[in-house]
Amino acid sequence: MFEASVLKDLGVILLAAALFSLLARPARIPSIVAYMLAGLALGPGTGLVAVGETVHLASEVGIALLLFLVGLELSLDKVREVGRVAVVAGLGQVAITAAGGFALSLVLGFAPMESLFIATALTFSSTVVVVKLLDQKKDLDSLYGRIAVGIFLVQDLVVMVVLTVLAGLGRSDAVDPGAVAVDLSLAFAGMGLLLVVAVAAARWVLPRIFAWAARSSELLFIVSLAWCFLFVLAAEELELSLEIGAFLAGLSLAQLPYNHELKRRVDPLMNLFIAVFFVSLGIQMEFGAARELWLAGLVLSVFVLAGKAAMFLWIIARMGFGERTSFRTSVTVAQISEFSFILAAMGMSVGLIGDAIFALIGMVGLATIAMSVYMILNDERLYAWLKGRGLLRMFRANQEDEAVRAPALSGHVIVVGMNSLGRRLAQELHEQGEMVLALDTDPRKLEGLPCRTMLGNAEHLSVLVDAGLERARLLVSAVHIEDTNTLLAYRARSRGVPVSVYVGDGGVVRELEALGVDHIMAVRDVGAERLLEAVQRRGAFQP
Repeated sequence: MFEASVLKDLGVILLAAALFSLLARPARIPSIVAYMLAGLALGPGTGLVAVGETVHLASEVGIALLLFLVGLELSLDKVREVGRVAVVAGLGQVAITAAGGFALSLVLGFAPMESLFIATALTFSSTVVVVKLLDQKKDLDSLYGRIAVGIFLVQDLVVMVVLTVLAGLGRSDAVDPGAVAVDLSLAFAGMGLLLVVAVAAARWVLPRIFAWAARSSELLFIVSLAWCFLFVLAAEELELSLEIGAFLAGLSLAQLPYNHELKRRVDPLMNLFIAVFFVSLGIQMEFGAARELWLAGLVLSVFVLAGKAAMFLWIIARMGFGERTSFRTSVTVAQISEFSFILAAMGMSVGLIGDAIFALIGMVGLATIAMSVYMILNDERLYAWLKGRGLLRMFRANQEDEAVRAPALSGHVIVVGMNSLGRRLAQELHEQGEMVLALDTDPRKLEGLPCRTMLGNAEHLSVLVDAGLERARLLVSAVHIEDTNTLLAYRARSRGVPVSVYVGDGGVVRELEALGVDHIMAVRDVGAERLLEAVQRRGAFQP
């Protein structure tokens, strides 16, 4: 009976999450908001589901995977790219928002500890929501998109510090300041130890292990999850939160060349457990406890949507960026984070805040995330409207805006499959002056090539998108797998990209010709020069 009840609750939660996501899609409401609305319907609304131990465990796994993915984003190369503006804007906003939110909460009549949690919840912005929206708008490579992602990375580091503090406060029920100081010291010492292990492993241990595991994408996935939960278990032993362990595990893997492939593999699994987590959050929210706090919720939501955005706009403009870039960046961070819910749940679990404050933070989260989606999707119209009414003059930003997009790979040749044929074609095309991107699932096969390289499985559409398929001059597949070649040919031709495919068996030639393949390579005709000549004769490839 116990198992049947658990399966029933999980089934109802997933069905509700799917239904509300479908209903929310036409209105472009983000999935996180849809999940929380589903939870409100199942819990406070109808009482159909109560969060038990098993559902709670599933949601905890989702949070661990979320923090693991966040850690995977934090490569040292990205930190160098975002530079000074992300650090100054990220830390400056955290300080100003925390101070302003704390003061505003005190004015609204909340106790100091409650005000501290409210201020902390208001400080962070939603990495998950914004990155998905920027990807949807194809703006991740824009200047404002890169600044926004850099700011999120800085905020994520601050989140780790806050989680460590909460872990220290939750180590015991001590109220003596000396005992609290000892607990905090032990928590930071534990996090420091895990950080040292993560950095050392990334430098001396993980490269060899993952070079071996990368031979199989499935094995790479399993080994990465094993590494994640190894750190989760270590964090538990050190009496830290599992979020810290998962984040540091991702941080160590982010320094390896496989992090993009790992993110693609973990993302679907994470989405499943994240749905369970946010639906369960909605089930736990008792808005009846926050019925008297609706005015406070409205004031705090306006503070996040307008005040937080204004802080970012002022800081980024002071650093010399143009008005348009500063405005678009500030709009992306005008919401509270999924971490705000995590921190609030941890605060309630250790008895630092009550149900009413937890529900208040949930109320502000629903309002700000939902509103910011429309602001981000319509940021150009919003910018034009505010600028036309002179409302941006007070920020005194530079009117000459910068180029908004980082140089993207364009006009290149994608060569898939670094077997002997693929390596030969990539080298010869490079020698003939072509911009070549070599793509393979095995990092060893990419070593020593003079051209650009990318690790990934070309059967995944997201990999081809990252490889810039739509902007490519030509796609060449040297893979000896008929189904893969057929799939690549279809995806290339559906985007108007010329394609050349190796064929070892004449039986699939007709199928490839029906797809509009521009050139079919045979064993006797595989040279780069002949390949280009053949494609040029078809008029699909201009020298």
